[in-house]
Amino acid sequence: MKALSVASNAPVLTWDVAETVEALTAANHEFLAGRLGTLGRHKLPSREVLEEVVTDLRAVLFPAHFGATDVGDDGIRQYVAERLDAALSALQEQVRRGLFFSSADRDGDWAACARRAIEVTQAFALRLPAIRTLLGSDARAAYEGDPAATSADEAVFCYPGFAALIHHRIAHELHRLGVPLIPRIIAEIAHSATGVDIHPGARIGGSFFIDHGTGVVIGETCIIGERVRLYQGVTLGAKTFPTDEHGRPIKGWPRHPIVEDDVTIYAGATILGRITIGRGSSIGGNVWLTRAVPPGSSISQAQIRDDMFDGGLGI
Repeated sequence: MKALSVASNAPVLTWDVAETVEALTAANHEFLAGRLGTLGRHKLPSREVLEEVVTDLRAVLFPAHFGATDVGDDGIRQYVAERLDAALSALQEQVRRGLFFSSADRDGDWAACARRAIEVTQAFALRLPAIRTLLGSDARAAYEGDPAATSADEAVFCYPGFAALIHHRIAHELHRLGVPLIPRIIAEIAHSATGVDIHPGARIGGSFFIDHGTGVVIGETCIIGERVRLYQGVTLGAKTFPTDEHGRPIKGWPRHPIVEDDVTIYAGATILGRITIGRGSSIGGNVWLTRAVPPGSSISQAQIRDDMFDGGLGI
């Protein structure tokens, strides 16, 4: 491939691509809406660095499974301290970049963003024990809920649903702390790797199990209780959403389902809108549901068809 060489004043192009360069430059100026000069002085968040941060945090949360396999009991404390220090230092910088990026079109204060990043990172660090407790319950739920699992360790090592939950538990805490952009990048790293798409805003209780995982979608304003189990291809999405006077979606409006404790939702089910799935209910495979169901319900495709023929609103 021929190289693009740059002279002191103007680019010298080996290829005849001057119009392409101009078009791409103009497109970026338009997309960044005058922020290019400001953002150019301060680096944007790095997806690659955030992947390393999550890798370090995963090793901190489960050192015997990820990284410290040759470290004895006496060395675990030092190992966790060193990996945690590396993770938090890198995370602080990424949070600072995210904060500045979100305020760049409002002449963001870089120093103020730096101070806020330190506060956020410290607060996040203090929440890691709670994250570890939740993930421990998730691993046990996978073992207890899957007859093919030989141990909770197998879920930690192998299950894509559990890998997605590690990312989500981290991203959700950052989201709760008001960090922009960074939680969504972490969520999309998991989405790319596992096929599980969980918005960092979703609130998910303990002992949560996603079996197989591929194709699961959990929307931003979902609330999921304790001991809930989802199978592959489940969507907890929005049916409709309000818009402003310009027709743009109003952000943050509650529009996704509430799933109460001890609910099981089988493969391919689609549940839409701000409806409540009552405690202890079972939602069958490939069901399309847009109405609330009371606690203890068992909803199947056949039942929904019967409701429709009877004049009910089963969809």
